Amino acid sequence: MPRIMIKGGVWRNTEDEILKAAVMKYGKNQWSRIASLLHRKSAKQCKARWYEWLDPSIKKTEWSREEEEKLLHLAKLMPTQWRTIAPIIGRTAAQCLEHYEFLLDKAAQRDNEEETADDPRKLKPGEIDPNPETKPARPDPIDMDEDELEMLSEARARLANTQGKKAKRKAREKQLEEARRLAALQKRRELRAAGIEIQKKRKKKRGVDYNAEIPFEKKPAPGFYDTSEENYQSLDADFRRLRQQDLDGELRSEREGRERKKDKQHMKRKKESDLPSAILQTSGVSEFTKKRSKLVLPAPQISDTELEEVVKVGQASEIARQTAEESGITNSASSTLLSEYNVTNNSIALRTPKTPAAQDRILQEAQNLMALTNVDTPLKGGLNTPLHESDFSGVTPQKQVVQTPNTVLSTPFRTPSQGSESLTPRGGLTPKPALGTTPGRTPLRDKLNINPEEGMADYSDPSYAKQMERESREHLRMGLMSLPAPKNDFEIVLPENAEKELEEHEVDETFVEDAADIEARKQ
Repeated sequence: MPRIMIKGGVWRNTEDEILKAAVMKYGKNQWSRIASLLHRKSAKQCKARWYEWLDPSIKKTEWSREEEEKLLHLAKLMPTQWRTIAPIIGRTAAQCLEHYEFLLDKAAQRDNEEETADDPRKLKPGEIDPNPETKPARPDPIDMDEDELEMLSEARARLANTQGKKAKRKAREKQLEEARRLAALQKRRELRAAGIEIQKKRKKKRGVDYNAEIPFEKKPAPGFYDTSEENYQSLDADFRRLRQQDLDGELRSEREGRERKKDKQHMKRKKESDLPSAILQTSGVSEFTKKRSKLVLPAPQISDTELEEVVKVGQASEIARQTAEESGITNSASSTLLSEYNVTNNSIALRTPKTPAAQDRILQEAQNLMALTNVDTPLKGGLNTPLHESDFSGVTPQKQVVQTPNTVLSTPFRTPSQGSESLTPRGGLTPKPALGTTPGRTPLRDKLNINPEEGMADYSDPSYAKQMERESREHLRMGLMSLPAPKNDFEIVLPENAEKELEEHEVDETFVEDAADIEARKQ
């Protein structure tokens, strides 16, 4: 029984090199002819290998956060349409599908609280890879099989023959023409040696002989002419910038090559500086965490002079309180006016607040897609699948910006302004710094509101005065808005003795008012 050869399997380095050379010669349309050079691969597999791995335009760098957000967003808008999603992201469909499954597995591990270093997509011993076209090539063994050596020699011989049938026929006709010319030359030499001269007939060319004459030449009339007024601008062309690569601009393959070099240099520097983390990253362990970046804090919003003022006021109040204690005054008035500021009343409130707890948007989108994929039949009834808050506003996903909270602008012991009813700072209003003053000025902290912010303000500055007036007007508007809405429910009730009073006040018709009273009323 003859041996049946099933084509396919893992791609090897030799097959990749033969495929590259065959594509350079035959192009990207003759896959059957290209597959004839590779005995173990079919035309469909050769085409898939080129478009999924060997094409220089394929991006093989690490996935960025923007690409992951765009992948999950497009997978939510166009589920299972990987051929449509791939060109939008700039990757192949197989790369998009593989990374999408990786993100879903990562989200599933996070839900189950199981962080394992094993990748479920890695093949176990004995398993066959269903998509070998998207994997790197296996290196060539030192001792190659006879079949591979025969295939390599045949491919080398066929690819070295760059001339087709027409080129061979043209070369043969050229050799015959050269032999005919040499025979005619030998004949003329022999006749000339015998004393016979033969005039060589020149063929009359049709058209213009550009080697002998100038086309459309206009000869100037004989005479002397002044050429001083004729100014010629010499054309100094930069022929170095007229090459095709300069006109086309930077190719995508060159840009990808430059990015790969950057990645290699970055990995080399990382190995020199932080070898353990580099080994973890190259080994493919999923528990590897990136090195934290440096903490960048905002510029200080309190000047030295303001701190000196606060210290001086605190020292003065402390000296007055100590003097009162030494003199033996222990009444309630002194203790109320001279309060102690050494110990902070609420130390918990003065802690640096944490960044608002927000879950990773990429993880949320992956969990949403997993929940939508594993939906039960609607015939069971019940509630819909619970999902995180998502975004369908456009093709591009929303970007998540994390900001460090500003503790200065939300001080819990901020001195209240005049007319305020509580010590709670006003929320929702962004303080606007005035010109010439430090933004977020530290107010003087006193319980009796003796030194309010408005009293320490410099009203000589017109811009600051306008700002304070604007803030007071805004505060008044907020207070009026917080008033309860009017009910407009009135009930008019007359008193019991109203009729008697009306009868008493009735004026007698026969009564005549005095003229002096009339004049006084008119005035």
